[in-house]
Amino acid sequence: MKLSEIKSHLAQAESVNFELGDGTLVPEHFHVTEVGVITKDFIDCGGVVRHEKVANFQLWDANDYEHRLKAGKLLNIISLSEKVLGMEDLEIEVEYQGQTIGKYDLGYDGNNFLLLAKKTACLAQDQCGIPSEKQKVQLKNLAVSGSVCTPGGNCC
Repeated sequence: MKLSEIKSHLAQAESVNFELGDGTLVPEHFHVTEVGVITKDFIDCGGVVRHEKVANFQLWDANDYEHRLKAGKLLNIISLSEKVLGMEDLEIEVEYQGQTIGKYDLGYDGNNFLLLAKKTACLAQDQCGIPSEKQKVQLKNLAVSGSVCTPGGNCC
C-alpha cells in the first residue's frame, strides 16, 4: 500500500485497527512512534547495485491503556512527515514488536489495516544458479504420433 492509499482510507475511517496475519488485532492502545523514510542501498548476489526507499511506520504497544489513535491524528502525523521529510508517495512498511521486531507490508480489507508477512527472495536468480521452475506436463496431454504406442493401441 502506498502513502496516498492509506491517507484515502484514513480520511473515511471511523477507527484505526491493525490486524496481524493470524487474525489477532494489534492492541487498540498502540502508538505510532515513528513515521519516516527508510533508504536501502545494496548489492544483490548477482553484483547489481540496488536502491530501495519505503515509508516506514513503527507501531508500539505501550501500557497506556487509555490511548486510542484516531484516524485524523494519524493523518496529521503523515502530513507533517510529508512536509518536514519531503516524503514521496512510497510503499509503506510497518514495524511491529512481536518476539522480535517484525517488518510487514500493509493491506486494507475495508475495515482493518492488515500487517502482511514479508518474504525474502533472491533478486538475481539467473546469476545464482537457482533453477527456474520446471513446467509441469501431464503425460496424457503430450502429442501422440503414429510411431508411439498409446494405451489400448495393442502395440505392446
